[in-house]
Amino acid sequence: MTQPPPPESVAVELEKLRGTMAEGFARVDGALALLVQRGDQTDGRLDELESRVDDLETRRWPLPSIGALIGFAGLVLAALAQLR
Repeated sequence: MTQPPPPESVAVELEKLRGTMAEGFARVDGALALLVQRGDQTDGRLDELESRVDDLETRRWPLPSIGALIGFAGLVLAALAQLR
């Protein structure tokens, strides 16, 4: 049978493992913070884009109404030309 390792070496190995785990968690925390920051930036850009689209929609010309008026004017002019 093998003898169990001395308690000092177990403590040293546990301390190394703790350091490795802390480093890994720090990396994960940093990556998550970066993802949260990018998500917030994306949300801000989407809000800005949505407001720009809303502004464009409110400022657009009433094209269907203008088309109907031009069609009606063409009809009136054609009727006048036929009457002469």
